[in-house]
Amino acid sequence: MAFKITDACISCGACAAECPVGAISEGDSQYEINPDVCISCGACAATCPVEAPTEE
Repeated sequence: MAFKITDACISCGACAAECPVGAISEGDSQYEINPDVCISCGACAATCPVEAPTEE
C-alpha cells in the first residue's frame, strides 16, 4: 500500500531526500508521492518532522 502526504506537510523536503526510489516530488502547495513508484518502505514517514506521510 502506497504512502500519501497529508495537508500537515510543511514542504521541508526531508521526505524527498530519504525516498530510495524517488517517488516524492514537490507539488504546487506541498510534496506529493507518486503511488505507482512508491514501494511503501516508510522511509518518508520515519524522517518527517510533522508526520505528514501516511499509508493510504
